[in-house]
Amino acid sequence: MSAQGTPSAASKPTGTPKGAWTITFLLFLFMLVNFADKIVVGLAGVPIMADLKLTPEQFGLLGSSFFFLFSISAIVVGFIVNKVPTRWVLLALAVVWALAQFPMVGTVSFTTLLICRIVLGAGEGPAFSVAAHAVYKWFPDEKRTLPTAILSQGSAFGVIIAVPALNWIIVNHSWHYAFGALGVIGLIWVCAWLALGKEGPLEDTQALAATETKIPYIQLLTSRTFLGCVAATFGAYWALSLGLTWFTPFIIKGLGFSQSQAGWISTLPWIFGATIVILTGWISQLMMVRGSTTRVARGVLGSVPLVVGGLILASMPHVQGAGLQLALLVVGTGLCGAIYVVCPPMLGEFTPTSQRGAILAIYGALYTLSGIIAPAVMGTVIQHAGSMLDGYMTGFTINAAIMVGSGLLGLLLLWPNTERARLTGGAPQASALKSAVSPT
Repeated sequence: MSAQGTPSAASKPTGTPKGAWTITFLLFLFMLVNFADKIVVGLAGVPIMADLKLTPEQFGLLGSSFFFLFSISAIVVGFIVNKVPTRWVLLALAVVWALAQFPMVGTVSFTTLLICRIVLGAGEGPAFSVAAHAVYKWFPDEKRTLPTAILSQGSAFGVIIAVPALNWIIVNHSWHYAFGALGVIGLIWVCAWLALGKEGPLEDTQALAATETKIPYIQLLTSRTFLGCVAATFGAYWALSLGLTWFTPFIIKGLGFSQSQAGWISTLPWIFGATIVILTGWISQLMMVRGSTTRVARGVLGSVPLVVGGLILASMPHVQGAGLQLALLVVGTGLCGAIYVVCPPMLGEFTPTSQRGAILAIYGALYTLSGIIAPAVMGTVIQHAGSMLDGYMTGFTINAAIMVGSGLLGLLLLWPNTERARLTGGAPQASALKSAVSPT
């Protein structure tokens, strides 16, 4: 055993097991379905508001309702995956997602739609943290940033691939059938996972729970890096939740594009964000190869884009022209993606493996609280503004301020390379200080 109470590097496998990238690809598809489920309400926002005669405040409530049980579910399931194989937890989550879509196929009331979104949110709350915990059982610490980036890209590709297809269904058939299509796709993933999904061989969480030295949860949850990850990602998720709910209504009602045009325009932030995420994952591992500490290669690399993105977004109300405003919105919010790549590996650096599932879940539960607040705030601001466009611009300015503040908090608090030593009183974690690791 090492000084930190976990198996030493010499006694643990350090290579990537056969099948690791197959599981990564399946979990990438898992996140793809996850985000397609999330964005469908925003994509169909204008026809939904028209059919159900919703005010902006009611639609904001609908967007927020997805997150009502999101955080609670994430925490509960996070502790479950400390004891239950992630294979079965992921399967159960995907079944809930699929079944929650089908009631919308027929005539539906606002209340039914609201309830189904709450149930879907409860099923999707633990998704990323459980998927990350699962994929980390296939990769050693120094090789986790790139798989995390790929996992994160399920969100972008869930939008890039699904939005044009779903928008075609909405335009040519009905928004009701878009929900049904997502239910069918969810069941297809369930079948694929039943056939191919496996538990990673590098870590046996139950065995480690009996042998490794644990760190009290209160110390983990109040560590500066944990607080920094929550604060930084809170600001990024504020932008993401606005994008999921309000981006398509903004480009239709605020900028004057049609529903058909909105289909491809809605993919732009995600295409740019996908590029940022992949670049961040690759640059982070390259920096570690060249000897950078994870404070720089993960903490600084993830926080600076938040500040820059917030400043770009803040300039949006002060320029003229729909094209330029759209470009600033896409670039400003797209830069947020860097923080999603680096925070889970940072938390994994100092969290004992048998506690990692719960810590990742609590982290996710806390930062996604912004998903409850942001859509509702935007809806209220729009409803009470002098004009709809003024309301949107005020809402995006609030978003910009939150992004800048969260990025600065990340710069101040993210010190993962020394966190474990501080928590245990031992030497810094070896994997965080390696100067030569493989970037793939």
